[in-house]
Amino acid sequence: MFLKKRFSTLRYFSKNLVLILIFQGVTALQAQESNPISLQQAIKIAKENNKNILKSRIEVDISKENIKETKELRLPEIDFNTSYSRVTNLTEFKGGFLKDKEVTHTIPEMYNVGTTIKVPLYAGNKINNAIEIANQESKIALVKSEKTESDIQLEVIATYLGIQKMMELQKIIEENIKEEQSRLKEVQSLKNHGTITKNEVLRAELQLSDRELNALTNSKNIKIALHELKTILQLPEEQEITIDTTTSLNENAKLDNYSFYLNNTLQNEEMRIAHQEIEIKKTELKLAKGNYYPTINFFGDYNFKYPNYMFFPPNPYLYSLGQVGIEATFSLSGLYKNKTKVHIANSKVEWQKTQSEIVKNKVQDELFRNHTQYQEITEKIKVVDKALELATENYRIVKLKYLNQLVLITEMVDADNALLQAKFNKIATRIDAEMKHYELLHTAGLLNN
Repeated sequence: MFLKKRFSTLRYFSKNLVLILIFQGVTALQAQESNPISLQQAIKIAKENNKNILKSRIEVDISKENIKETKELRLPEIDFNTSYSRVTNLTEFKGGFLKDKEVTHTIPEMYNVGTTIKVPLYAGNKINNAIEIANQESKIALVKSEKTESDIQLEVIATYLGIQKMMELQKIIEENIKEEQSRLKEVQSLKNHGTITKNEVLRAELQLSDRELNALTNSKNIKIALHELKTILQLPEEQEITIDTTTSLNENAKLDNYSFYLNNTLQNEEMRIAHQEIEIKKTELKLAKGNYYPTINFFGDYNFKYPNYMFFPPNPYLYSLGQVGIEATFSLSGLYKNKTKVHIANSKVEWQKTQSEIVKNKVQDELFRNHTQYQEITEKIKVVDKALELATENYRIVKLKYLNQLVLITEMVDADNALLQAKFNKIATRIDAEMKHYELLHTAGLLNN
C-alpha cells in the first residue's frame, strides 16, 4: 500500500514536472519571439554566426600556419635509413663470353643502418622570398576577412532596412484598408439613399480589394525577407524573428566632404588587397631570379654497415663510416631556361599594377556615385515631406467634396492613392537615405569602424 502510494506520488510529481518544463519552453519561445532584433544586434549575431565570416577566419588561420610551414624550409633535413639485402657470389668469365668461369665467394647478407643530415646555407634567397610571399598572402587573407565581415554587415543592413521599409508600408496599407472599409460603408449608404450609382459602389469595392491584395503580397514578402535575414544570421529554422521598428532612423547622419571619403576609399579593403597582390608579384619575380644563383648545402651522414665491402673480398666485420661537408649546385641550363620565367614574372607585376588601377577607378566611381546619391536623397526628404502635406490637404478637400457629391469616386480614389504614395515616400526616403549612408561608409572602408 505504501509503495503504491509512493509510486502515485512520483507519477504525479513527474507529470507536473513535464508540464512545468513545457510551460517554461513555451514561455521562453514566446519571449524570444516577442523580443524584436535591433539592427546592431543583427550585425553582432551575423559576425558571430555567419558561415562566410567563419570561413574567412579559418582561411586567416590557415595562412598563418602556411607561414610556419614555409619557415621550416630553413630547418635541417634529417633522415634515418636502414636496409637488408642478400647478394650472390661474384662470377667472372676470364675466357670471353661465358667461358672460363671463376667464382669468388661473398658474404651473402648485407646490413646498413645510417643517418643523413642536410642544412640549406644559401639558395639564391629563395627561402626568404618564399617566407615573404607566405607573409604577404597572410596579410591578404586578413584583409579579405575584414572585407567579408564588412560585406556581410552591409548585407544584414540592406536586408534589415528592406524589411523595415516593407513593415512601414504594411502599416500604411492596413490603415488605408480601415479607411477604405469605412468609405465603402458610406458609399453603400449613399447608394441605398439613391444619391449615387452602383458603379461607384463597385469602384469602392474594387479599391478595397486592391488594397487587401497589396497587404497580402507585402506581408508574404516580409516573411520571405525575414527568412533571408534569419539565414544570414544562421539562426535555427524553427526560430521566429522580427525586427525592431520602434527605433528612430538616423536622419542627422553627418556627411563629410568628398575628399575625406576619397582618402579613406583609397585605403579600403579592395585597394589594400590590390596593393598587396602587387607586392606578391614582385616577390615572385625575386623568386624567379633566384634560379640564377647556386644552391649551397651543408651535409653529413653516418652509417653502420656489415660486412665491410670497402675491401674485396669483403671482410666479415661490422664497421662505421661518416662524412661531413659542403655541396654546391649550379644549374647551367638555368642561365638560358630561366629567362622566360623572369620575363613572365615581370609581366605579371605589370599586369597586377594595371589591375590595381582598374580597382582604383572602380572604387572611385562607386564612391562618387554613393556620395552624390546620398546628397540627392537627403535633399529629397524636404520635398517628400512637403508632398505629404499637399497630398493630405488634397485628400481632405476631395473627401469633403465627395461627401457633398461634388466630385466622382474616381477623383476620391486618385486622391487616396496619392496620399498613400506620399506617406510611403516619406518613410521610404528616410530609410533609403540611411541605407545609402551605410553604402558610403562601406565603400570608404569605414563600416567596421
